[in-house]
Amino acid sequence: MSSKNPTTPALSEVEHIKARSRNLRGTLAESLADPLTGAIAPADTQLIKFHGSYQQDDRDIREERRQQKLEPAYSFMIRTRLPGGVCTPKQWLALDELARTYANGTLRITTRQAFQLHGVLKGDMKSTMKGMEAVLLDSIAACGDVNRNVMCNPNPVDSRAHEVVHEWAVRLSEHLLPKTRAYYEIWLDKEKVAGGEEEPIYGPTYLPRKFKAGITVPPLNDVDVFSQDLGFIAIIEGGELVGFNVLVGGGMGATHGEAATFPRLADVIGFIRPEQMLHVAENVVMVQRDYGDRTNRKHARLKYTIEDRGIAWFVAELQKRLGYPLEPARPFAFEHNGDRFGWIQGHDGRWNLTLHIDSGRVADTEGQRFLTGLREIARVHKGDFRLTPNQNLIIAGIPAEERQTIEKLVESYGITSFRSASPLRRNALACVALPTCALAMAEAERYLPRVAGQLEERLAAHGLEKENILLRITGCPNGCARPYLAEIALVGKGPGRYNLFLGGDQRGQRLNRLYRENLDEAGLLTALEPLFAAFARDRKPGEGFGDFTVRTGVVTEPPAAARPVPAAAG
Repeated sequence: MSSKNPTTPALSEVEHIKARSRNLRGTLAESLADPLTGAIAPADTQLIKFHGSYQQDDRDIREERRQQKLEPAYSFMIRTRLPGGVCTPKQWLALDELARTYANGTLRITTRQAFQLHGVLKGDMKSTMKGMEAVLLDSIAACGDVNRNVMCNPNPVDSRAHEVVHEWAVRLSEHLLPKTRAYYEIWLDKEKVAGGEEEPIYGPTYLPRKFKAGITVPPLNDVDVFSQDLGFIAIIEGGELVGFNVLVGGGMGATHGEAATFPRLADVIGFIRPEQMLHVAENVVMVQRDYGDRTNRKHARLKYTIEDRGIAWFVAELQKRLGYPLEPARPFAFEHNGDRFGWIQGHDGRWNLTLHIDSGRVADTEGQRFLTGLREIARVHKGDFRLTPNQNLIIAGIPAEERQTIEKLVESYGITSFRSASPLRRNALACVALPTCALAMAEAERYLPRVAGQLEERLAAHGLEKENILLRITGCPNGCARPYLAEIALVGKGPGRYNLFLGGDQRGQRLNRLYRENLDEAGLLTALEPLFAAFARDRKPGEGFGDFTVRTGVVTEPPAAARPVPAAAG
């Protein structure tokens, strides 16, 4: 595209940055070596995302530092690439040490089953990256305009099914990695290699925008597969993986006041055999590479390509590239998209313990010493850790004779909120938001404990304290905590103010709807109070809160096209 042609939209500035970047190198090496600032060059702030990091600053003290004529308190977030969220005890211990040495002394489990380290100073970035490499971890493509961390159902009960499906998640993640050696040169001081860096899948300017993929195993939809750009629903028959249903075009992001931006659920487009997965995935990516909008980053996700051109066009284009048709989708059914807390025994006799962690923040606080307790558990644990898509943690594969050892450690460090927290709090998700996210308009992670407490009081007043209501909070409309699938969602609009969405379901198969705009805390409680009363009084047996709000017309049901219900799924 030429910006000189008035009828042709100009490419976004990020596209020019990528084109000039020398395969994602830019001037990152020079920026890291600059001792005069804690920041990196503006163009490099875009490129560093491809390396799994964001430049941030502490917004709580930004004005104070400005008045003191100091630059913002810059630091960096580093996000791991951890397909399916499976982590060894050795890796956990390494990340724990890195967090206490170079970051802010906490680990954070993300809604994409990865870790984030917050508060890493520029001068400590390479040491942190090298510490991750020492235990076979990296942050390549954890952010940026590429396929990000591949999600996978962390099912601890049937380890046979999990093992094979997780292996496909790892293979998919590796297959869609960028080929550039920039990460290894800049962060790990590996030898520079001349040539051979073509990007056969991504091309020289990578994708127009971020791309997310996930695999789930019915009846659990904990990865919220309909929110993914590319989703795979594992079809298991007779205990064996026979293939995957393929989904395309999901995405959660939106922008306040811009009707052309919206969340979208993915379409089920067919069934494939396991050996076809990587071929199908790369061609889905390449269709988006070639047809995605590179002029407007708010309109650049795969969901908009499909909305603009139609799902029939997309499937035809995909099948033309594949050289074969997709098979008809196989029947599937989901029961819910949450986690199963507490002790669960797997088919092999080993035990698995799912812990609840508020907003995924692994920290030592009064009465709950998650960071220290999990460090001690990692020193004796003989299985693995599995990060759930709901920011919780499974201590998986515990031999029967070790169960009491783990239980004693859990009790002694007070990490028992999976037993004491309300269903509302256990199921809740929140993004990081303030003070570090540059996009945040309101609090999310820091506000969740307070607003959850307020809602717990109102639910208890109506006898609803045991209801599994799905609450999600984000500091802006970009949707990092998948708010548009929640039964109750608070989406940040400004300091202390939120848009209230209602009507998602507990299976991740229905978008919610905007109910009220720009509410403060009192307004939120006032809006929800009569709905809780009506739900307690008029609900049908087994009916969820989101289903109730749709059935009774509190919010309108999304159009049928937005509700993926496969044939014969029931």
